Amino acid sequence: MRIHLALRRHVVPLLLAVGLVLTASATAHPATPRPVPLRVATYNIHAGAGEDEVFDLDRQVRALRSLDADVIGLQEVDVHWGERSQWRDLARELAHRLGMHVAFAPIYSLDPEPAAGTTPPRREFGVAVLSRHPVLRVRNHEITRLSTQGENPLPEPGPGFLQATVAVRGIPLDVYATHLDYRPDPTVRAAQVADMLRVMDRPCPFRCPAHLLLGDFNARPDAPELTPLWATLRDADPGAPTFPASAPDRRIDYVATSAGIGLRRAWTAPTGIASDHLPVVADLHLTRR
Repeated sequence: MRIHLALRRHVVPLLLAVGLVLTASATAHPATPRPVPLRVATYNIHAGAGEDEVFDLDRQVRALRSLDADVIGLQEVDVHWGERSQWRDLARELAHRLGMHVAFAPIYSLDPEPAAGTTPPRREFGVAVLSRHPVLRVRNHEITRLSTQGENPLPEPGPGFLQATVAVRGIPLDVYATHLDYRPDPTVRAAQVADMLRVMDRPCPFRCPAHLLLGDFNARPDAPELTPLWATLRDADPGAPTFPASAPDRRIDYVATSAGIGLRRAWTAPTGIASDHLPVVADLHLTRR
């Protein structure tokens, strides 16, 4: 008994001292959270048609599935738009077939064509985000547009800049999907870039999430109208052109990341002529902030 008591008098204080040292060490050097991996992609799906102009959604589903991406930004998405896509809702159908959540933002939302005895849905065309992770919030922001749906259009604010906030293992992430003007004159694209930056730089009630910008910019990386983007965003350069799909000679499709997102690698995926564009895919990692 005396031996045990003697040991206790020496061991207990020693254990307490060790515990205090470990606690102080943990406080001084907190564990660094592990980065969260995320694969993202952007793909202009050409309203479901391939470069051969044949509508084949099965072919595009196979192409999208082959990317194995957690988040995908889509452009040229028809929702009950017309005969070219069989009046189908491509956003919801692709999401369902891939087992993903979906957010859709119309650029155009037109009255349906008359149909006897029915109430058809609106004809819509725009951009979408598919996500394996839950979508917390969706907003359709306006940026400058030069409409293709009327005669003699003038640049004016129009919808179709999609913000989808997704929860990636508890980390909120703002995913923006966009499709910039295709005309040779860069004036409208320059205005669109300025508009997008204003949206993405809006103050948040708390700490702003990191954000991704996915889209078809219709401009090469060194185009002057894109220069303001690269002051705040990182271009996940795949090192290869994306358009046209069968013989690509220019890159006009982008994955761009903000601070708080690390880039492991980026590439263009060989999806053949499932669309007239090739997708850009990037392996990223998110940091808890």
